[in-house]
Amino acid sequence: AEDEIAGVGSALAAAFGGALAVTTTSGPGIDLKSEVAGLAVKVELPIVICDIQRGGPSTGLPTKTEQADLLAALYGRHGESPVPIIAAQSPADCFAAALDAARIAIKYMTPVYLLSDGYLANGAEPWKVPDLAELPRFDAQFRTDPNGYFPYLRDPETLSRPWVVPGTPGLEHRIGGLESEYLTGNISYAPANHEQMVRLRAKKIAGIAREIPPTTVNGPERGKVLVLGWGSTYGSIAEAVKQLQASGVSVAHAHLRWLNPLPSDLGEVLSRYERVLVPEMNMGQLLRLIRAEYLVDAIGFNKIQGRPFRVA
Repeated sequence: AEDEIAGVGSALAAAFGGALAVTTTSGPGIDLKSEVAGLAVKVELPIVICDIQRGGPSTGLPTKTEQADLLAALYGRHGESPVPIIAAQSPADCFAAALDAARIAIKYMTPVYLLSDGYLANGAEPWKVPDLAELPRFDAQFRTDPNGYFPYLRDPETLSRPWVVPGTPGLEHRIGGLESEYLTGNISYAPANHEQMVRLRAKKIAGIAREIPPTTVNGPERGKVLVLGWGSTYGSIAEAVKQLQASGVSVAHAHLRWLNPLPSDLGEVLSRYERVLVPEMNMGQLLRLIRAEYLVDAIGFNKIQGRPFRVA
């Protein structure tokens, strides 16, 4: 594509046509993709938006790493437009994280942000190529029956709307950025309808929490310090905590793959420790979320040098 806007626009068109669509950027493109990402939230179509984060702002450090796009992924669209956010923690984990992102996009009919960074993108580790037959399937369910069809009819469990390939007889419908009437998809400026649709879209994303497994804690189940990380800081944190535990320090480690929604048990996990330390390659973005969401007096440990943390 000629630019990031065309890239995400092409992806949205592919999703409208019945394809799982993927668009990628190294960071600044998140700014350019944000308007169409908001449109994808509104029309509820599945796109995976990959952000291999780099130092910013602007062109910044184009060959160096950073974790500074979390809040952009979470809030970087106008209006109430929530999206799921998944972060890979290692080069090999990028495959599993991408698989999760694709599955969630299709199941919940939503754009999904997949966060990586320059450290992971340029990293390497042994990885066993999986047997495709053993991977979990998540086939798309295209609506073909016109009986009782409405464009914004909701699945009672996921709240996702039906996916219809254009041209399916009897399932013609209008779709676009203007607010839609509940069920029919007709353009609506009704105040109560807008609130209903905004709350439905938010509830759909919040419901993805049911997909998130219990938070894994490496170390004592309660104690003095919990180190909470996300993304590519995993290796440095895990090894540092391992060495501290070997020397008798009361410290544990939890690492987040799901950043929106957050795991439903995370608040309870955080409450079991006297202190929560959040290492990030930014000025404290997950830290702000944790403090706001759980009223925990977490402490940030921040590095913004275009280089990853070292175990030391």
